[in-house]
Amino acid sequence: MIDGAHLVLYSQDAEADREFFRNVLGFDAVDAGHGWLIFSLPPSEAAFHPAASNERPELYLMCDDLAKTMAELSAKGVRCGAVHDERWGQITSIPLPGGGTVGLYQPKHPRPAPRS
Repeated sequence: MIDGAHLVLYSQDAEADREFFRNVLGFDAVDAGHGWLIFSLPPSEAAFHPAASNERPELYLMCDDLAKTMAELSAKGVRCGAVHDERWGQITSIPLPGGGTVGLYQPKHPRPAPRS
């Protein structure tokens, strides 16, 4: 049966983004060979939103206190985007060294229990 998910993020500077995930965000990683890092992520959830086209995946990291998390990231030199208050949560963005962004939000919606 399915026992996990593997997320792929494409980057113009994958090495810088790997360093950011390891050294700034603090995610543990294993070397899958030749320096190819595979990161452990916190419990996750999936949602399906209506859209005009497919194949537009997005990554959002979640936290329980957006202001506190943004302050912690700021102390590490990370400048998050503007905060938007949405029906489902407060959201900002984290710029990646490779030029991309990932979302960061404090959900207002109920969260499912992690799969065991």
